[in-house]
Amino acid sequence: MNLRKITILTMAVLLSMPMAAQKRKRITRPKPAPVVEEPQEDPRITNMREMTQQIIIIDSIVTSKDQFLASIRMSTESGKLMTTGSFYRNNQNGILHLNEMGNKVYFSQPDGHQLQLFTADKLGNEWSRPQRLEGISEGIDEASYPFMLNDGVTFYFAGKGEESIGGYDIFMTRYDSRSGSFLKPENIGMPFNSEANDYMYAIDEANRIGYFVSDRRQPEGKVCIYIFIPSETRKTYNAAKFTEEQIRSFADITSIADTWGNGAERKAALDRIKSRYSAIDVPGQMVSTGDEASAVEYHSIEAKSLYQSLLKEQNSLDIVNSRLEQLRQKYHMANANERRQMKSEILKLEEDAIKLYANVKRLDKATRNAEIKSKKQ
Repeated sequence: MNLRKITILTMAVLLSMPMAAQKRKRITRPKPAPVVEEPQEDPRITNMREMTQQIIIIDSIVTSKDQFLASIRMSTESGKLMTTGSFYRNNQNGILHLNEMGNKVYFSQPDGHQLQLFTADKLGNEWSRPQRLEGISEGIDEASYPFMLNDGVTFYFAGKGEESIGGYDIFMTRYDSRSGSFLKPENIGMPFNSEANDYMYAIDEANRIGYFVSDRRQPEGKVCIYIFIPSETRKTYNAAKFTEEQIRSFADITSIADTWGNGAERKAALDRIKSRYSAIDVPGQMVSTGDEASAVEYHSIEAKSLYQSLLKEQNSLDIVNSRLEQLRQKYHMANANERRQMKSEILKLEEDAIKLYANVKRLDKATRNAEIKSKKQ
C-alpha cells in the first residue's frame, strides 16, 4: 500500500471518531408536559352573574322537595298553589296555580315523556278541556311550576332546555291577548337561577313577599325555599361599589344576611309576614304563630279573635294537605287491595280540604273587614 493511500485511510478514521463520540454524548431531553387547557365558563353564566339582581332575601327554609308547597304561604288574593293531581283528583304529576277568583288554572301535566303547561277555565260549574299554553316552547323542552300574577298577564314558570343554564331555570313571559298566546319567555337570571335546579317562583302581591325554590347545595330530595322582597324595577349590583367576588357571592346566595343592608326593609317584611300568616323567629326556620296571635298588631278585638281562628283553620288545612300528599304517593305505588283501603280516606280528606280552604278564605276576609271597620269608628 503506497503512502498516499495510508494517509487518506488514517484521516478518514480520525474524522469518524469525533462524530461517533458526539452521537454517544447526545443528551436526550424530556418532552415538554402537555398543556392542560382550563375549562371555559359558559359565557351566558358569566354575563348573567354580572347582571345579578339586587334583592333582599328575608329568610330561607330547607324542606323536602315533594312537600315544599305546604311551606309557601300565599294570601287568598294571590290564589292557591297545589299539585295537579289534588285539583283534578287523580294521580297526575304536576303543579297547579288557581287564581283568586277560582275560575282559571295554570298547571303542568305529562305530555308524552315530559311535563308541559296547560290552562283551563271554569264555565258554570264545570272546567273546560285543558289547552296547552302557546308561545313558550321556543328553547324550552319541559315546563312546570306555573304562577300567574294578579294582572293575568305576567306569568312565571320553570323550564328545561337550551335557554336554561342548569336543569330547571325560572322564566318570565307575558300573555298577549291579541294573539292569544304568550311572548317568548325570558330567563330571569341570578340569583333566582343557578347551575342547579331552580323551581317555583311565586309572589304574594298583597303582602309584597316573594318565594323561589332551588336545590342548589341541597342533598337529594331536599330544596331550599328563599323568601324575598320583590321589587317593581330590576336593580343590579354596581360594579364600582362591589367587588367581583362580592357579586359572585350575591349571585350564588352564599349568605342571605349579606343581602339585608341595614335590616330595616327586612324587619318591615317580617312584620308583614307575622301579621298575616306566620312568624319567622330564626333565619332558616319558619315557625307557626299558634297561640301567639295576640301579638299581632290588630286594633280590633274582633279582628284578633277572627285571626286566631284563621290560624287554627290554616294549620288544620296544612295537616290535611300533607296527609293527602302522603296518601296519594302511596296510592300510586299500591296494589288493588291497598288502594281500596285508602280510597275512602282520600275522599274524606279531600272534602275536608275543600271546607277548610273555604273557611280560611272567609276568615281572612272577615279579619281584614273587622280591622277596617274598627279604624273607621
